[in-house]
Amino acid sequence: MYLLYSILLGIGVAALLPRFLFDAARHGKYAAGLGERAGRLPGFDAGGRPVVWLHCVSVGETQAARPLARAILEAYPSHALVVSTTTRTGQRVAREVFGSRAALVFYFPFDWAWSVRRSLKAINPSAVLVMETELWPRFYRECRERRVPVALVNGRISEKSSRRYRFVKFFIRRVLADLSLAVMQTPEDAGRIRALGLAPERVRISGNIKFDSEEAEGSQALTGELRERFSLDGERPLVVAASTHSPEERIFVEAFKLLSDASPHRRLRLLVAPRHPERFAEVASRLEASGLSWALRSGARRDSDASCDVILLDTIGELRAVYPLAEVVFVGGSIAQTGGHNVLEPALAARCIVTGAHTFNFTAIVRSFLEHEALIQLPPLEELEAPEALARVLTELLTDDEKRRAIGERARAALEMNRGATERTVRMLGPILEQRSEARGQRSVKDKILASSL
Repeated sequence: MYLLYSILLGIGVAALLPRFLFDAARHGKYAAGLGERAGRLPGFDAGGRPVVWLHCVSVGETQAARPLARAILEAYPSHALVVSTTTRTGQRVAREVFGSRAALVFYFPFDWAWSVRRSLKAINPSAVLVMETELWPRFYRECRERRVPVALVNGRISEKSSRRYRFVKFFIRRVLADLSLAVMQTPEDAGRIRALGLAPERVRISGNIKFDSEEAEGSQALTGELRERFSLDGERPLVVAASTHSPEERIFVEAFKLLSDASPHRRLRLLVAPRHPERFAEVASRLEASGLSWALRSGARRDSDASCDVILLDTIGELRAVYPLAEVVFVGGSIAQTGGHNVLEPALAARCIVTGAHTFNFTAIVRSFLEHEALIQLPPLEELEAPEALARVLTELLTDDEKRRAIGERARAALEMNRGATERTVRMLGPILEQRSEARGQRSVKDKILASSL
């Protein structure tokens, strides 16, 4: 079965090779870190300490892992932490976020036996923690062969993903058998992973670690820098379109024009932050053709920065610092049918949040916020009707200061009410993080996890 998986993975890579080469030439998106992905890692010295390998696929998981990494190192100061990511943007953020805490930050290996074995030999982890739900069959199997416990943390499985997995349930069941523990966000997530074949005694429910997010170090200084450069002093209200996907930028530009035409005396400003860096140039071209004045965050400073209509945030890791400057934050990937993105970061800044209808990647969080009237969710919209509908909602919020601020305050309160998942997760991980090896006469990880559930 695993041989067949490796063959199919190889066929898939070969089929995608033209796209890989094209993207590598244009963006370097997949070419970055090829040596590390092949298991050739930089040398590092753990000093004889147990090594915890924390894997975060991309930016969202990396940001979410901040409180978890801090809590683990506080609870287990004799351990070393290493962090891997899959994407280039995740790698950049991980180096910034974990640079002072992690002994090594590197790219996750390709899921072939030879590359996985190289990485495991280089790192020699005592435990592996995988953020959310990255299922890598060969990696999990090789960890089990080495008696390295693997835990999913902050785990989630959407109903859509669960339906896909059920087509290969016989294989997924074998993959999940190599997991020592799954610490899931919600009872629904826990039920789905049990239905896919993970033994119930290996499943825990912690809540969502993302609720424990804190203000990033240095973010206040960055907020001040952005406020001063772009003159974001509140005189012209700022609307932020965060983590956008196509066609959301076009929809926002059209909605912005409708708002400006309807209220010429109340001039607004718009900041657009595309989710993927490879789309920065595409969005810049759209803004250039829009007829609006605009500025590039990464560009040289100009006098016109202080008065432009639109700011394109073409940088990584700065979005959190923008939220305190906004009156309204739209969280993207939700008019586009990609499942939405994290609403908790603008909630931390007590901003008024708007999303589209498609938030299936954050169902529990959005449901909780809606129950507390802590965000505005648009109905499902056709692309052509979306600008007008968005403009109506923004007009209502921007002309009703009391309502807008109350929604932002309720968003912050909803976040505070749901904190605590990090502490629960570290406690649940105790049997894994405390174990050394069965050869030293200790109980197996499985026995410890069973004991901890009693």
